[in-house]
Amino acid sequence: MNLVIDKKGGRCGNLPTSMTMKYFINFFKVLMITVIVICISFFMVTQLFNTHETKEPGVVDSSPSVEEFIGSIAEIARKQGSDNDLYASVIIAQAVLESEYGQSGLGSAPNNNLFGMKGSYQNNSVTMETSEDDGSGNMTKVMAAFRKYPSYEASIQDYVKLMRNGVSWNKNFYAGVFKSNTKSYTDATKFLTGSYATDSRYNEKLNAVIAKYDLQQYDSPVKDKKTITVADGDSLMHIAKAHNVKVTSIKQWNQLRSDRIEAGQQLNIYKY
Repeated sequence: MNLVIDKKGGRCGNLPTSMTMKYFINFFKVLMITVIVICISFFMVTQLFNTHETKEPGVVDSSPSVEEFIGSIAEIARKQGSDNDLYASVIIAQAVLESEYGQSGLGSAPNNNLFGMKGSYQNNSVTMETSEDDGSGNMTKVMAAFRKYPSYEASIQDYVKLMRNGVSWNKNFYAGVFKSNTKSYTDATKFLTGSYATDSRYNEKLNAVIAKYDLQQYDSPVKDKKTITVADGDSLMHIAKAHNVKVTSIKQWNQLRSDRIEAGQQLNIYKY
């Protein structure tokens, strides 16, 4: 058999094999790159759709609102205030502030201590860290024993008892918070600053809570109550304007966690 020799002495019969190998190698590289691109694109599109589908449900109504907490204690506070010459607005504001609207370790179950009251209740107490003001606005951390209650109602009743009966060395210690001894709730919150709490800005914080959530309404008896049914397209703002009340009040009266309402839902509307 005779071989054909090129001008440089190489064997021409090897050229087709070399070109074929290069072709397949290049083809394989292109194929692999194409597959990788397709896989990456598919993954990104899948993640995009999954994110779109699952994003919202995870953050809806995740924690109670301040209004929901207020609604859970408002009528208890209103009755206790009315029966004991106290401002229900101040009682509620203190509960919101002291317990972080029922979400603090002391204010939430199983402790249910809404007012940061120290000592023990029916021999039940819990030791926790607290901040103390030295009277000049400087806060320090200390450990103290706090009362542990079976319910929010028991906590409110115990607080009212303290206000009415005072302390062991002075039965009239908290007489400065009585309605009969004050012109408005601001006199009561001012008296509590330095007597009930060491925070030098205690009255400012209480007054801000009372104003923001319209808590003065609970200092008066209920004059009227009615139940309405939410119509299609209604919003809390629309209902509030129609009944001349505030959105925050509607949320409190119905212990709503958010502003969302649905057609057919029933809502209580109060007039104080």
